[in-house]
Amino acid sequence: MPSFTPKDLSVAEFQFLMQGAIAPRPIAFASTVNAKGEVNLSPFSYFNCFSSNPPILVFSPARRVRDNTTKHTLENVREVPEVVINVVSHAIVEQTSLASTEYGNGVNEFVKAGLTELKSELIKPPRVAESPVQFECKVNEIKALGDGPGAGNMIICEVLKMHINKAILEDSGKFIDPNKIDLVSRLGGAWYGRASGNALFTIPKPLATKGIGFDALPTSIVQSPILTGNQIARLANIENIPATEEMLMQTLDTVNDLHQKLAEVIMKDDIHSAWQLILHHKKLL
Repeated sequence: MPSFTPKDLSVAEFQFLMQGAIAPRPIAFASTVNAKGEVNLSPFSYFNCFSSNPPILVFSPARRVRDNTTKHTLENVREVPEVVINVVSHAIVEQTSLASTEYGNGVNEFVKAGLTELKSELIKPPRVAESPVQFECKVNEIKALGDGPGAGNMIICEVLKMHINKAILEDSGKFIDPNKIDLVSRLGGAWYGRASGNALFTIPKPLATKGIGFDALPTSIVQSPILTGNQIARLANIENIPATEEMLMQTLDTVNDLHQKLAEVIMKDDIHSAWQLILHHKKLL
């Protein structure tokens, strides 16, 4: 396995490897204003939410690797400690990329990228009307992580108001539908990801219950050359091993036959039947 120490590579080389490995990353499409009231709009993929109470978002405009200069977004929030963090859907991803162009100071990326300014209700920077969710935030703190090329600057923002396009909500109106919001994310280089369609899947979360774990499974199952780690984890995610039920069950002759049949059933998300297969074929284990 190749291993790398940051000091043995250039900043750019290590950054490319790190960004390729830590992905996908959500995108903060940040709109800010400077003391003159000039608007700036720029995307950042060093971004996530870090607290719900208080609601805190953090993004980080890094110093430019090539010349160690800082970005307009960072300079703006130092002058006016407010920012709108707009999320990026697939419908505006190309315009978002265009807005990342390093235009001169005072150039309005809303205009360059063909996006619409929407007046915020509590802060000065405008929102991106085309973004399906917009967070009006005050900047609580700016924490420099270094002073050399590539060093980040953590902008810690407190959400004052959240705006949601009702078209992306589920029928209940209480939750955001991941297919309707159709978010995009950044990977390494020029690569993006799209969080919709077949890219989305669900996994039952062991929060209210405790999964029995791999150590409670038959050794033959854990060491199976056919079942994947993910498939075995589904078997280990139940709270209790179920009782054997009387049911019509295909008779299997070998342990490999059993593992192959288990893989097929688990792929259909039928964990109950998978366990019945195990219980009815204990002699093979």
